[in-house]
Amino acid sequence: MSGKVDVVVIGSGIGGLCCAGLCARAGKEVLVLEAHSQPGGAAHGFERNGYQFESGPSLWSGLSGWPTTNPLAQILRALDQPLPVIRYSDWDVLLPEGQLRVGVGSHDFEAVVRDLRGPEAVDEWRTFGEVLQPIAAAASALPLLTLRPGAEVLQQMWSRGRQLLPHLPAMRHLAGSFGPLVDRHLQDPFLRNWVDLLCFLISGMPTADTNAAAMATLFGEWFQPDAHLDYPVGGSAAVAAALVEGLERHGGALRCGSRVAALQVDADRVTGVTLSSGELIQADAVVSNADIWSTLSLLPEDVARSWQRQRAGTPHCQSFLHLHLGFAADGLEDLPIHTVWVGDWQRGITAERNAVVLSVPSVLDPGMAPSGQHVLHGYTPANEPWQLWRDLKRGTKAYNALKRDRCQVFWRVLEQQIPDIRDRCQVVMEGSPLSHGHFLNVDQGSYGPALSAAKGLFPGVTTPLSRFWMCGASTFPGIGIPPVAASGALAAHAILGRQAQAELLRDLGI
Repeated sequence: MSGKVDVVVIGSGIGGLCCAGLCARAGKEVLVLEAHSQPGGAAHGFERNGYQFESGPSLWSGLSGWPTTNPLAQILRALDQPLPVIRYSDWDVLLPEGQLRVGVGSHDFEAVVRDLRGPEAVDEWRTFGEVLQPIAAAASALPLLTLRPGAEVLQQMWSRGRQLLPHLPAMRHLAGSFGPLVDRHLQDPFLRNWVDLLCFLISGMPTADTNAAAMATLFGEWFQPDAHLDYPVGGSAAVAAALVEGLERHGGALRCGSRVAALQVDADRVTGVTLSSGELIQADAVVSNADIWSTLSLLPEDVARSWQRQRAGTPHCQSFLHLHLGFAADGLEDLPIHTVWVGDWQRGITAERNAVVLSVPSVLDPGMAPSGQHVLHGYTPANEPWQLWRDLKRGTKAYNALKRDRCQVFWRVLEQQIPDIRDRCQVVMEGSPLSHGHFLNVDQGSYGPALSAAKGLFPGVTTPLSRFWMCGASTFPGIGIPPVAASGALAAHAILGRQAQAELLRDLGI
């Protein structure tokens, strides 16, 4: 079998769906090919016994208001696709300093800092916020959707000169690491540890390696008087579903259970894909939303050899442990939607099993679980070593024993909040890096490339091969929901050209 479309997108992660949706909106015939049975990549969801489980992101922001700096929200608006959300403003942390309920806005957080560290630490935090405000404003003045891939960035900046001129002094910080800013302005150990935790949750790496623009933007949002987080009704799967609906309403198509086995290459041009079923699909443009290592495995070895060698050496972030629970909700009226646990600051935020994220979305959205029940997703954020698992096979006795042992970290944390949690459970599913890699189709179960912002930006969406682009966490602007959405837009801009991009920006008022 064979077919022909304008654009093929490999993978239905958030980046791939954003790219596909924008291409379909511009009138292209678009086909998204997804190996899994569900769309969304790390943001997909699944159902067991009436519980709606999430697989990936827990913390969302910038989705409920307009205007917004969040590229995902901008793309959903471009697709005329609503996304109902619930606003909330606090979460729990279990830290060496104790159990804290932390507000998102600066005022509530300052109260926590004052109780823990005193007024001098509050003054230091306020000064830090003042330093970040112009950097956040500079990032907002150059929205990611206004960028085009390639060497045109300076030209693009020049074309927005009037908007950018007031922000030029702060723009020098945008391309580098967040570390120097923190080192220069924060000395209090709790504040430094707190920022390190936030960086790790966002990028999978500590402060010294995390992009300054991404963190300044985050803090810029959180310093607003009405600062809040957004929970998409229906969980992360609802975000993927909204993007798929927008894609299909504009004439695009999604095929799940369709694994791409190889890229068709003619000289230096990608002409289509071959599926594992043997089906050939030709396309004028191909975009890979797969990670860089999986993408390289689709290419012949003798094509773009130097680029393949260079990108094959991309270092990996570590992997994840997962826990999915369905449990009785009676007597748990004050349960937080999120709890983040850190065991020991001295070990470093990236140390294995030293940080855990727990999310109970049914606290806000009862429809995620049967009546009287809660649903939980827990994960260790990019701190589980792949080396412990690489020689094991899922389902074996040795594998199951190691999984039980490693996942004890979740139960130890949960029992601090819900002592009888084991007796309450109706559904228990523990996952390993092998689970993560299997269901999300990521090499070594990784969070993505461990590329330090101190050493330069993530690679762009372009490749040495004609009519072939990439998007997602392996490309600029990197890991996280807003960055991967932006990368999808960048790939779409490359395919559609300047005029289509200009029309998009005009429609959005950006």
